[in-house]
This record gives sequence, C-alpha cells and structure tokens, in this order.
Amino acid sequence: MIFVLAVILAIFVLPSPWGLVAVAVAGLIEIAQMTGSIWWSQRRHAQVGAEALVGQPARVVSRCAPLGTVSVRGELWNARCAHDVEPNDRVRVTGLDGLTLLVDRDD
Repeated sequence: MIFVLAVILAIFVLPSPWGLVAVAVAGLIEIAQMTGSIWWSQRRHAQVGAEALVGQPARVVSRCAPLGTVSVRGELWNARCAHDVEPNDRVRVTGLDGLTLLVDRDD
C-alpha cells in the first residue's frame, strides 16, 4: 500500500529527484514489513490434532463417571475420568485413547 502511494506521488506530485527517493524509501519499508511478517508468522509451530490437547484445561459438560463429555477450547470431546466429576468442574487433559480424552481433576 505504501509503495503504491509512493509511485502515485512520484508520477503526479513530486519533482524529479524526490519521486525516485520516495519510491526507494517505500520499497525499503515494504521489504522490512514483509520480512517482519514472515518472521512473526514462523515464531511458533502450529499445534494441531488431538495430541495438542494433552495438558490443556477443560470444563466438564456432562457428568463423568467414568465416561462423560468435556469442553476443551470450545470443542466438545468424549472423556474418561480417573475420578467422578460433576458438570462445570475443571479438569486437565492427561492423555488420549483414540478420540477419547483422558482427564483428571485440575487441583
């Protein structure tokens, strides 16, 4: 966006040497912005899949004795609990058995 504005200024508004300066400076700003954007996007690796849920806190949706349902990051999952827990209790995901989360009380 800055580069396009600089080119328009260079063509229609700025006198001869300043137009080239404006385009060069805008080009450098665009390169710096793109480099910063690429660096920012590659800071962390994407965490995907059910394995990324291990260690996450969860909220019990339906009574878990020993099977129930929990909400993790806004998604509902089937869960197997080590101890009986009631709805709205806080638990932590300790493992995975297929697509069933293994959870325990979050003390």
